[in-house]
Amino acid sequence: MIRAFFGIDQQPFSRENITLLKQQQEVYDTLKVHSQQGGLCLLMGDAGTGKTIIKEAVKHNADKRMIVVSVSRTMHTYKNTLKILCSAFSIEDEGAHFKCEKRLIDEALALNRQGKMLITIIDEAHLMDMDTMRKLRLMFEEFPKNHNIILIGQPCLLANMSLKVNDDIKSRITYSTTMKKLNSDDMEQFILDQLDKVALGHNTFTQNALSLIVRSAYGILRRVRNLCISCLLEAVRDRKKTIDIDIVNRVLIQPHWRNEYDMQNN
Repeated sequence: MIRAFFGIDQQPFSRENITLLKQQQEVYDTLKVHSQQGGLCLLMGDAGTGKTIIKEAVKHNADKRMIVVSVSRTMHTYKNTLKILCSAFSIEDEGAHFKCEKRLIDEALALNRQGKMLITIIDEAHLMDMDTMRKLRLMFEEFPKNHNIILIGQPCLLANMSLKVNDDIKSRITYSTTMKKLNSDDMEQFILDQLDKVALGHNTFTQNALSLIVRSAYGILRRVRNLCISCLLEAVRDRKKTIDIDIVNRVLIQPHWRNEYDMQNN
């Protein structure tokens, strides 16, 4: 609907069409180095701060020598988590958990013999039971030494690992970082870059509308993306090619945006 009305070929603000910002690029570059050497990396941040964008960049930019396996269903027992990993590796997941472990280890070693580098990404890792994570850690010890594990989650992930009982996991971390909220200039640049990618003019949003969107997103990338898409949809409904402050305000009075605004100002 947005593409047809604005006469563009690509969906604006698509997750598949996002260029990494400077701080995201730095994190991505570091993860890439660790992926070549092997390790245990932690990528943390509040919801909507851009962790998924970096994960997608790792997946989409992998070359022929790099195999990236990603799982995000982390609220499972250890056995079911193994089955999810087997499915991600495209290998059989039947049988007892130790058989699944053996097949996973054999597949990782086989890929290593082929000269492949292996990255396993576990998203929403803060939801995973620490006992399950510990069992996974023991299994990954049998993987090739250049295997890199990237755990993605909210900041409480590191807090859980900081407990004395979890020292065996924390002591193996080779890199960790926390994604911060964006400043206003970066937020505005993100919007303009996305307009450029789909060949929409910067005047699609008036300066007042752009400033209000940036202020209302509170530095959260997902909020600014959702706000812009909602404003574009509202503009289509109004049959307007320019988004002004009235359209943005009409979006912001919706209950879910209103509640977030109220919470920020309590």
